[in-house]
Amino acid sequence: MSAIAAIEPIAIEYPDPNDFNTTRRTVLVKVTTADGLVGWGECIAMWPEACRAVATIITEGLLPVVKGDDATDTAAAWAKMRRHVWWYGEGGIASLALSGVDMALWDIAGKAAGKPLYEMLGGLKHDRLLANASSHVNKKGEAACVAEVVGFFEAGFRSCKLGFAKKGESNIGGDPDTDVSFIRALREALGDEAEILVDIGNGVRWDVETAISVANRMGEYRIGWYEEPLYPTDDAGYAKLKASTGVRIASGEREFTEAGYRRQMEFVKAVDVYGVDPARVEGITGFSRVDALCTQHGKTINAHAWSTAITTAASLHLSLASPNAELFEYKPFPVVVQDELVAEKLWHRDGWAYPPSGAGLGIEVREDVVRRIAMA
Repeated sequence: MSAIAAIEPIAIEYPDPNDFNTTRRTVLVKVTTADGLVGWGECIAMWPEACRAVATIITEGLLPVVKGDDATDTAAAWAKMRRHVWWYGEGGIASLALSGVDMALWDIAGKAAGKPLYEMLGGLKHDRLLANASSHVNKKGEAACVAEVVGFFEAGFRSCKLGFAKKGESNIGGDPDTDVSFIRALREALGDEAEILVDIGNGVRWDVETAISVANRMGEYRIGWYEEPLYPTDDAGYAKLKASTGVRIASGEREFTEAGYRRQMEFVKAVDVYGVDPARVEGITGFSRVDALCTQHGKTINAHAWSTAITTAASLHLSLASPNAELFEYKPFPVVVQDELVAEKLWHRDGWAYPPSGAGLGIEVREDVVRRIAMA
């Protein structure tokens, strides 16, 4: 048995060129067993106070619950931790904390078995996935924003996902006419075959009628999906949107639990593509449970991987092992947590995402880099 000996949460911060050099934060989790195995996970807490809270829950709550238990029995550990946080769990900070520990335990389980994570999850459902450049539209002027996306395709990507109303110099996301004009110009520049996904996102505040109008206007330029044009819990708005457009609707990145996704699939029935982040949705175990719901309800799953290489690795294995995934997102600009945090960067080849070969998450985390960017 590989007994859990220590769990260390490490909050980090770094400037992200993918987000106009905004300081981003997250919490990495290092689990060590009595026989020396090490696993890594991540809790995408983002805000300083959330990072501190997550670290407290891990060290004062989760570690005492599972210390000494078999690190390779991921199902038992997940259930035990989840039972412990029941009073303040079922979403929020507790789900973030659980995510990082569970991810690290799966990493250890794969290393102990000498198998990549996707084999532990039932094997590959895809030999490769379409590589998507997931970026924020934040340059000054429509022409510069179009040119940037064209550059992604010239660099080998086969798909793009574009976040509106982000930090930067762009006015994309500030006005529906401007937004539609950008998509029109981008389609003209890219041609008919390029896949364009639109992420309206948290910075935009539209009513339902505006969201419907923009969906249908953008739909004329064959966007692949239309993500979170309304607040995620606006059930009535999403139902009306779904009934009023033929464009695929995406949502889910801000959900925390299997129960939350089940509610959306069984009762709201307005979303076609579910964004799921294993560093948020209670880890590898939580993601797998949501993926099973997607299979049951005929939904597409899209792994959120917009943080460090640790979550990227987890998301890549999960996507390749899921029959419901279509593509895989990468940050198109260099950033320390993707390029330096691991010994070998996870990156596409010729516009495709391929399976990693190493055991567990298949990455070698550079702990010197982790310590260098740790929050004070």
